[in-house]
Amino acid sequence: MILKRIITGIAVLIFGYGSVTYGQTTEKSPLKYNASIFTGYNRGLGIQTSLTASGFGNSFPAKLRLGIGMTFLNPGNASDARRIFINNATNGVPEKNGRSFDVRFDFMFPKWIFGNGHSFIVLGPRYSTFRGHFNYVDGNEVFDVTSQQWGVGVGIEHQFKMTEKLALSLAYGLDFYYPGTLTGHDTSYSPDNDNINPENDNEHDDVPFKYRDANKAIGQPEFMPRFMLGLNFKL
Repeated sequence: MILKRIITGIAVLIFGYGSVTYGQTTEKSPLKYNASIFTGYNRGLGIQTSLTASGFGNSFPAKLRLGIGMTFLNPGNASDARRIFINNATNGVPEKNGRSFDVRFDFMFPKWIFGNGHSFIVLGPRYSTFRGHFNYVDGNEVFDVTSQQWGVGVGIEHQFKMTEKLALSLAYGLDFYYPGTLTGHDTSYSPDNDNINPENDNEHDDVPFKYRDANKAIGQPEFMPRFMLGLNFKL
């Protein structure tokens, strides 16, 4: 539900602002739209699609971009994940996989960077849902660890015109996500350590695990470096 509201609110901002700007004077140009698809490194294999709006007028030279993406990443340490979220068993062969689904909203400010006049400084808020899947073959244990996080990102994008309606893009930067509650099995660990059913650490006098232990074991998004190639299409 919250994800739907975010997407709806950003879409209203883009289209509503453009309608107001265009209605102020007939000299204003209507909004222009570009669609894009990117793939590359985002602390793992990342795929992203987005819609960009431009032409808001001289008083607002930035472009606005709404994007969604999926990243396949290492979910963390399987042995520690079981100890912290289920029990202290050690049997079974661990298998694991992880993914992060993100929504990003960017302001793209045109700049001349490294001799490229079609470059942009990109920054804006982020929202991510993370899922790490852990399976212990012959150990009869399977569980997921999930979290939801807000973040911010900054980067640079270069665009290289190929045809009238097609451009190659190179994007790189860094996203940072704030700590989120980690939930798995019937246990959760929160940044304020208001934890639910924390397991005991049998290696340290059965002291209950804390959030820092869970966050160290689980590879939820935190610092997410990006280096991606993509194509931009004029609509």
